[in-house]
Amino acid sequence: MKSLVLALASLVAIYSVNCDVYFEEKFPDDSWESNWIYSEHPGKEFGKFKLTAGKFFNDPEEDKGLQTSEDARFYALSRKFEPFSNDGKNLVVQFSVKHEQDIDCGGGYLKVFDCNLEQKDMHGETPYEIMFGPDICGPGTKKVHVIFSYKGKNHLIKKDIRCKDDVYTHLYTLIVKPDNTYEVLIDNEVVEKGGLEEDWDFLPPQKIKDPEAKKPEDWDDRKTIPDPEDTKPEDWDKPEHIADPDATKPEDWDDEMDGEWEPPMIDNPDYKGVWAPTQIDNPAYKGPWVHPEIDNPEYVADANLYKRSEICAVGLDLWQVKSGTIFDNILITDDIEAANERGEALKKTLEGEKKMKNEQDEAEREKEKAEKPEDEDDEDLDDEAGDAAPVEEHDEL
Repeated sequence: MKSLVLALASLVAIYSVNCDVYFEEKFPDDSWESNWIYSEHPGKEFGKFKLTAGKFFNDPEEDKGLQTSEDARFYALSRKFEPFSNDGKNLVVQFSVKHEQDIDCGGGYLKVFDCNLEQKDMHGETPYEIMFGPDICGPGTKKVHVIFSYKGKNHLIKKDIRCKDDVYTHLYTLIVKPDNTYEVLIDNEVVEKGGLEEDWDFLPPQKIKDPEAKKPEDWDDRKTIPDPEDTKPEDWDKPEHIADPDATKPEDWDDEMDGEWEPPMIDNPDYKGVWAPTQIDNPAYKGPWVHPEIDNPEYVADANLYKRSEICAVGLDLWQVKSGTIFDNILITDDIEAANERGEALKKTLEGEKKMKNEQDEAEREKEKAEKPEDEDDEDLDDEAGDAAPVEEHDEL
């Protein structure tokens, strides 16, 4: 038993040693200004970030992050770190987003780059490895982007993942595994998972329709056919409309002035519609013809869809109509458990924010109530009195 415990302890130690945190940023102070680089790409009106915990928070220092500060601006800010590859390892990209401004239209995602990134020239068309995070624009777009670059082309996930659209901090986590599977989590809860090959269009389909195959000329896919023995009844054909038999010529009708009078037409109650023979089961029915498939000669399996040969930069490259989004707690690692632990700890932030926001809202309501003019209260009372039912007077007996 003792040897088993020691073996397990050794495995845990080996696992811990082999797990890496490649990049982590919590924006504790103003040092970010010297580590992160703004883009100076021409032709874009870029906005600035500021360090703040926002209007409501759990901890005024711990909850500080970078907040967009100018409306109707592009934002482009990035930081490089020691390059790595996730070859044979998990890849976890995690960060928190707080749309404190009740966002109407704007991005809340980040991008992961290789070392070719020119930070001062970063813009919307700059190649990236992964784009991940929420995007909101009006009631129609409230989704989580998961986009991978593969052979020079960006591939969007085929599934629709809904993001959070309230004003609180939420944690977004993307896990990519060496077996070509993935998970997307929001606040440490899995909201989507699957396979990279199935849920993206990285590769052409494995099977295609056989171009040589054609539907046989004698293939009968009619489930029913007209009954050949059914005949139309002799009294079937009736006009759809007939002259109203109850109509009479108006007394003031002048044939010379008004023309020859004709009674109005009405629906014929005896009209039966267009006759068609009844349908019977087709004795020659073979079912729907299915086009046979063959192996696609252009399909080549790729066991390394997950692999990013080089990652060494992360950036915020987005547009916002109304500013106020706070980005924080950026983590890039191969340690799923470490990411999960940080996620659990961040739940306290969400609880604290909600408590403080509720207190602020209640204080605002009390303030508005206290500032309400007295004559307005009197008018309300008068209105209530006026709306009351009149009291009937009765003579005393």
